[in-house]
Amino acid sequence: MSLLSHVRRPVEASAAPDAARACELYDAHANGYDASARRTMPLRRRTIALLGLRPGETVLDVACGTGLSFGILRDGVGETGRVIGVELSAAMRELAYSRCGREQWRNVTVIESAVESAEIPLPLDAILFNFTHDVIQSPAALARIFAAARPGARVAVTGMKYAAWWLAPLNPLVRARARPYMTTFAGLEAPWQPLLRYLERFEWRSVHFTTGYIGHGTVKGC
Repeated sequence: MSLLSHVRRPVEASAAPDAARACELYDAHANGYDASARRTMPLRRRTIALLGLRPGETVLDVACGTGLSFGILRDGVGETGRVIGVELSAAMRELAYSRCGREQWRNVTVIESAVESAEIPLPLDAILFNFTHDVIQSPAALARIFAAARPGARVAVTGMKYAAWWLAPLNPLVRARARPYMTTFAGLEAPWQPLLRYLERFEWRSVHFTTGYIGHGTVKGC
C-alpha cells in the first residue's frame, strides 16, 4: 500500500472531482457500505420509483457501488430489460459482482470504469443518480452519460446538499457527513445544476431537513 493512501487530503469546496481519491474512499468503505446505506434506503426507493421503469427498458445506475439498487431496478425492467452499472472502485465492483452471482442476475452488467471513459450501451431509457455528487460535478462524466440517453429518457437523482439559509448552522454537519463520500464540495448549494443543460424539465424538493434533495426530469429531444 502506498504511503499516499494514508494521507487524508482535504476536500476543497471549489476543486474538481478527484477520481484517485474517490477510489481510495470507496475502497475503504466498501465492506461497510451496505450497512451504512440502510438509513437512506427509503430515499433510494423513492428516487427509483420516480423513473417509472417499464419491462424491457434499459436503465443506467451511475456509480452503482455494491449494486444495492440492482434488485429494485430489475423489479422495474423485468427479465426482458437491462440494468447497467458503472463503478470506479474495484472493491465496490467486487461486491456488486458477488451480488449478481448470488442472485443469478443475467441481465445486469457492471462496467469497470470511471464514468468519464465508460463504454455505455445505448440507448438508455432511464438514468439513476443516487448519491453521486462527484459524477454530477464532472462535465466529462455527464457528457458521456447523456450521449447514451435517448430523447425523453427519464432521470432521477438524490443526494446531499447544503441546508436552507435558515438552517445554515447544520452545514458543518453536512460537510462532515459528506467528506467520506465526496472529493469536492463544489456545487453543494444546488448539486443538480449541471444536469439542467441536458433536461427538458426538472423538479426537485428538499428532504432530510433541507440537507438533501430528490428530483426528476426527462432528457431533451434532438
